[in-house]
Amino acid sequence: MTNSLRLHDHQGSPRPTDPRPTGPADAVPGPRTPRTSAAAATGAAPAGGPAEQRDPFFDNAKYLAIVLVAMGHVWDPLKGQSRLLEALYMVVYAFHMPAFIVISGYFSRNFDMRPDRLKRLVTGVLVPYVLFETAYSLFSRWVGGSDLTVSLLDPWYLTWFLAALFVWRLTTPLWKLVRRPLPLTLCIGLAASVSPEIGDDLDLQRVLQYLPFFVLGLCLKPEHFQLARRREVRVLSVPVMVAALVVGYWAAPRMNAAWFFHRDSAQELGVPWWTGVLMTLALYCCSLLLTTCFFAWVPRRRFWFTALGAGTLCGYLLHGLVFKGCEYAGWFDQSWLREPLGEVFATVVAAALVTALCTRPVRRIFRFSMEPRMEWAFKRDATEVARDRAKADARPADAQPTAARPADARPTGRA
Repeated sequence: MTNSLRLHDHQGSPRPTDPRPTGPADAVPGPRTPRTSAAAATGAAPAGGPAEQRDPFFDNAKYLAIVLVAMGHVWDPLKGQSRLLEALYMVVYAFHMPAFIVISGYFSRNFDMRPDRLKRLVTGVLVPYVLFETAYSLFSRWVGGSDLTVSLLDPWYLTWFLAALFVWRLTTPLWKLVRRPLPLTLCIGLAASVSPEIGDDLDLQRVLQYLPFFVLGLCLKPEHFQLARRREVRVLSVPVMVAALVVGYWAAPRMNAAWFFHRDSAQELGVPWWTGVLMTLALYCCSLLLTTCFFAWVPRRRFWFTALGAGTLCGYLLHGLVFKGCEYAGWFDQSWLREPLGEVFATVVAAALVTALCTRPVRRIFRFSMEPRMEWAFKRDATEVARDRAKADARPADAQPTAARPADARPTGRA
């Protein structure tokens, strides 16, 4: 695959209840919390509380992040003529995928090798990966005219995120077991950035270089998100974002944007290995800072777009097919799109498109590929069988069949 194509694929409080794996109709699973102000702020669910519902903060964060993903993809073919657009592109790519991955890790804290959770991982992550990796490869071959073959070991374009999520979640019990998981995964990510021999199988460079963000999510607690939403943090995040844009504007003509994809080693980007260590460490720090700023401004209340946070996987996977179709049709080659008004128009259309793809009707149509029902593929868990048997045994006595009683069982008396 040529470099031009590859540049387009960038993807003490109580613990939250076990989420469906990041996949069924949801790139990142939403928390379930009771309808209380404390729960809405922290994502925690006090015992004995009322019925559970999704925490709007995380659904808002996922929706806003997926909109930024779509904007970044539409900016990619247009940014060559605009230094400002390239600066925006670099700043957004510094934090939008780290934010997704941190949330994914946060809601993977309950994952273990329990059979029902493994089933959800297969149906919610592995099956969509297989289907859409095949669909993207065939789409590129038949519509784009490329010679790309279907290979489940070499994720292409957006599907890398599902492959990475599958690996990260399978290794979750290990990161919960070791004593210092964050420093360990940081060393792994830095070592991967200077190891060109890792190769492209399962996009392991990105799996390993993004791993610290997933493990950071595993280590976070509800109160950490509460700290990020404090007023002083929100105020400080404004000058930080402005400074990031200034630095991005300065770096746009001087820096290779491929650093932000965490897809290649330093040697593959044409720099000495020690430069890779320093650059990757610097990007980790920048991504963490900007992700905190992003979380600081995510609304915690319910808005019109909050419900769309449950459909981010649908928007993520489907918008790529639309964008690739536009690219193959040459629509991004229109000169007017490279004018300021054209760039604004393309940005608005990208945001509107991914919003539409996150809606409930679209999710219902594509449920067969993102929320497949595969009971036929799995054995019934012994615990589940025992639970069903216990429910059957606990049925009320009046529900059990009884023998016919005599017409009159009253004792007879004297006449």
